[in-house]
Amino acid sequence: MAMEDGISDYTQDGTVDLKGNPVLRSKRGRWKACSFIVVYEVFERMAYCGISANLILYLTKKLHQGTVTASNNVTYWIGTIWLTPILGAYVADAYLGRYWTFVIACAIYLSGMCLLTLAVSVPGFRPPPCHAANVSDCPKATTLELAVFYTALYILAVGTGGTKPNISTIGADQFDDFDPKEKIQKLSFFNWWMFSIFFGILFGNTVLVYIQDNVGWALGYGIPTAGLALSIAIFLFGTPFYRHKKPAGSPFTKMARVIVATVKKWRVPVPTHPKELYELDAEEYTKKGKFKIESTTTLRYLNKAAVQTGSTSMWMLCSVTEVEETKQMLKMLPILMTTFLPNVIVAQSNTLFIKQGTTLDRGMGKHFKLPPASLGAFVTVTMLLTVVLYDRVFVKNISKWTKNPRGITLLQRLGLGFVLHIIIMIVASLTERHRLNVAKEHGLDQTGGQLPLTIFILLPQFILTGVADAMTEVARLEFFYDQAPESMKSLGTSFSMTSVAGGNFLSSFILSAVSRITREGGHKGWIQNNLNTSRLDLYFAFLAVVGFLNFLFFLVVTKFFHYKAEISDSMEVLKEELEGSRKDAYQVELADNKR
Repeated sequence: MAMEDGISDYTQDGTVDLKGNPVLRSKRGRWKACSFIVVYEVFERMAYCGISANLILYLTKKLHQGTVTASNNVTYWIGTIWLTPILGAYVADAYLGRYWTFVIACAIYLSGMCLLTLAVSVPGFRPPPCHAANVSDCPKATTLELAVFYTALYILAVGTGGTKPNISTIGADQFDDFDPKEKIQKLSFFNWWMFSIFFGILFGNTVLVYIQDNVGWALGYGIPTAGLALSIAIFLFGTPFYRHKKPAGSPFTKMARVIVATVKKWRVPVPTHPKELYELDAEEYTKKGKFKIESTTTLRYLNKAAVQTGSTSMWMLCSVTEVEETKQMLKMLPILMTTFLPNVIVAQSNTLFIKQGTTLDRGMGKHFKLPPASLGAFVTVTMLLTVVLYDRVFVKNISKWTKNPRGITLLQRLGLGFVLHIIIMIVASLTERHRLNVAKEHGLDQTGGQLPLTIFILLPQFILTGVADAMTEVARLEFFYDQAPESMKSLGTSFSMTSVAGGNFLSSFILSAVSRITREGGHKGWIQNNLNTSRLDLYFAFLAVVGFLNFLFFLVVTKFFHYKAEISDSMEVLKEELEGSRKDAYQVELADNKR
């Protein structure tokens, strides 16, 4: 009997220890394991935000780059940061597994942080100070100085490629979908995951930014480097408590096989009954802790890959589950495309919004000046509050009418965030028009001097960004994780990060294109080094219009999107499991009373 109890305590989702042995749910996983993981993410976000929040000011003030060049360099780097997770997810899913991919990437990440700290600390690695009003009058950074600085930045990008798609997935792996209690805990995991990491962002946006602006960049980068080293040690200390998923093979190879088999059999008709399609026995999936997926009519043409024609070649015949996994990934691509433009809008908070702040009165008292990048802290605080209110108030009340444990669907939450991003650009455009009018009234439009306006006039656009991010960030991460098949969770998570990458690369393209086009015909252009003569109000209005068109495209795409069956039904299954467990407990109690 004890042996039976021991067996029943093993996880049912295929998780193992580092040696590949089945694990007891009472010994590993759940929130105890996640506590070590969350600590790492707090420090990692502190390091990343401490760099990205103030990077445009380092590029303009220390490396003496122009507004457009510096803005594009920031978005290129942030875009790369969020693009490399595709490679990290591939390595994790196909070869090394999430744990070892993460650990190796941590070492790369830490080496990049150390080099970056040296780049801003050693005099020979940065240009001499320059206080000229126009950065074009300052000496340019040498090839060596730029090489060291950008090498450090892009080493970080490689490191984060292995950490970002795997750390949140490792956290989600600590909860067994086959256990009702753990499935309940997993429902709130992503909300509280985001809530925890934003404490690191808040520290980066306030303390680190202030140190960089007022004490020195060496200390401002040295602190997050030390914090990252400590957090890696804490993560490694928690290794005995983690559950692990085995590598399931290359997701790209699986998808390629389905597509190739479909193309080769393009003339083969699809049977009317799905039972005629090729599929493995259910036991083949259950003994490996994997999910068998029933055939659907979505993207029905791909079902040709599972039609049996006599050939057993892996490039001619795929199982129904493999076909459905490919479908699940492909049908998310249109949704992914709609998330690029909102991330273009978010990118402004790391670039042009910060540059706006440098032209305004930042005084708070006699001796304290608020660093422009610290306004990002309001994004974080607003996001934290919104996440809590959403999870504890909105979901609790709205679910009574929608009968959805999430309150509203993930795509509805995402769409709400898109609307808020459009509003942000409208507010930013009106605020910028007011700022330009004040500059002209005081004769500061040509000199580029500081305006007699408080920096807090920018507060509404930062606060609204926090509310919008609370909608889009959580919904996007959870959507791409949930809708990805079980064997491709890391790749699915990387879709969320690819969204940020695409948004930042698109931001660079749009900014460069607008800057170039508006200079044609002898015009001065909308974006200049002197923001007091720029027309950022028109640029922000343009982004609002493009954002609205993107939202219309999003509505069309979501109308034709169908959630994968095991996710859309999982809430009902969970309810039934919980009701069943309560009934079983009640019957046991009655039986005991009779005895």
